[in-house]
Amino acid sequence: MLSIFDQGPPPACPSPFNLAAHVLRCSDRLSDKTALSVVGSMDARNWTFCELQQAILGTGTGLLNAGLKPGDIALMRLGNTVDFPIAYLGAIAVGIVPVPTSSQLTEPETERMIKDLRPAVILRDPQVACAAHPVQIDLSNLAGMRDLPAAEFQMGDPERMAYVVYTSGTSGKPRAVAHAHRAIWARQMMVDGWYGLRETDRLCHAGAFNWTYTLGTGLMDPWTIGATALIPAPGTDLDALPALLRHHQVTIFAAAPGVFRKVVSSTDDLDLPELRHGLCAGEKLSRHLHEQWAQATGTELYEAYGMSECSTFISSSPAHPARSDALGQPQPGRRVAILGPDGPVPQGQEGTIAVHRSDPGLMLTYLNAPDEAESRMQDDWFLTGDQGAMAVDGQITYLGRDDDMMNAGGYRVSPVEVEAALSRFPGIVQVGAAAVEVKQDTFVIAAFYTGPEKLDDDALRTYVEANLARYKQPRAFIHLPELPTGGNGKLLRRALPAYFKATNP
Repeated sequence: MLSIFDQGPPPACPSPFNLAAHVLRCSDRLSDKTALSVVGSMDARNWTFCELQQAILGTGTGLLNAGLKPGDIALMRLGNTVDFPIAYLGAIAVGIVPVPTSSQLTEPETERMIKDLRPAVILRDPQVACAAHPVQIDLSNLAGMRDLPAAEFQMGDPERMAYVVYTSGTSGKPRAVAHAHRAIWARQMMVDGWYGLRETDRLCHAGAFNWTYTLGTGLMDPWTIGATALIPAPGTDLDALPALLRHHQVTIFAAAPGVFRKVVSSTDDLDLPELRHGLCAGEKLSRHLHEQWAQATGTELYEAYGMSECSTFISSSPAHPARSDALGQPQPGRRVAILGPDGPVPQGQEGTIAVHRSDPGLMLTYLNAPDEAESRMQDDWFLTGDQGAMAVDGQITYLGRDDDMMNAGGYRVSPVEVEAALSRFPGIVQVGAAAVEVKQDTFVIAAFYTGPEKLDDDALRTYVEANLARYKQPRAFIHLPELPTGGNGKLLRRALPAYFKATNP
């Protein structure tokens, strides 16, 4: 048997359609229910579904009044506050295309995005770094829009562009990934295929408002089915999370593996009586951490796999737990295969994880790089770049990347982008970047370089702080007489972690 999972397609996305309208579909029925709680250790700022919908649609009106029109691109340079999802959904509600970005990006990084996107406007918190642009709407003006008369949802073809997210490709140039309004429809397959989510749940996501993992899993998906989303207040210490989860009666907790690791190590008392289970994504969950969490809390962690180009499509769930050696299985409604050069490989054989072209969660294209998007296709399959093997029961074991992409703290980072930035530093002749393990299950980015002499680490740190977002910045700099190369002289990035171990026994 070949490594293909196909149990039939999901229901077709209705038309006309609007992503924000779908997210807010429960707002009238559950108008007085708490949709969002921004929670501190003992208190919370609550938003009802009615208040949330008014803020979003008022923002939509304000953006139109500012002269924007459907199809315009709005680059989002906002911080970790509730302003982020309100502006995001407000734009989508009226057909404007938001581009959420990390507040950690530096001014040079945003300058390249502005040249790439040519946005009509920047939605801007003055405290967040951003290159110059002639049209900006600041935070105070955005907040003032919330009380304006509610806009009408702009309904239309579910295939039209709804939003754009950035990812780093193997070339090192971040790509603008365009997604359709139908992307939110695809996320319904996660409700049972990953979350086990109910309308009565109180789902807390530990990430920032301006992280796409938080936007989807932590906010939009709970709202879509009428559940309550909880987000820790900005500045909340991770050590405070156990008490926060207990006090606010969280039933599902979502985070990247590093957060679960911190919570487990922060206290001997993880008594969370309301918690049903945890949701984990962003980087590979180690079996050791999984077992630690289960022992400490008496609850399970359910892992998921997705990417910027396609919403999460492989996962474990309460209904379908993963075997100890497996990531999980494709969600019902997904078409997934493990491919070799000639197509799907036999079950049990290693190949590249691929999702079918027809998946409603798959991107439209890379803006300004459609040829690169098409190069990721093999017949009707989109190649993820990750390796796996599919068992007879459809469960998939994750076997790593087939390129050198790094993952530290839940963010995928291209080593080429880091190397390109550092190669401009005086005194560096050649540079390579790799993720290295500094303690069990904890990875950071390290830069390895050659040059006439060892350079000052503080100077290197200052340089990368000015040129790379924090999650892209190397935490260690290792001077070597030469970098490892293959027979053709090409840098062997996979050999670099061994040099780190040799210099940091």
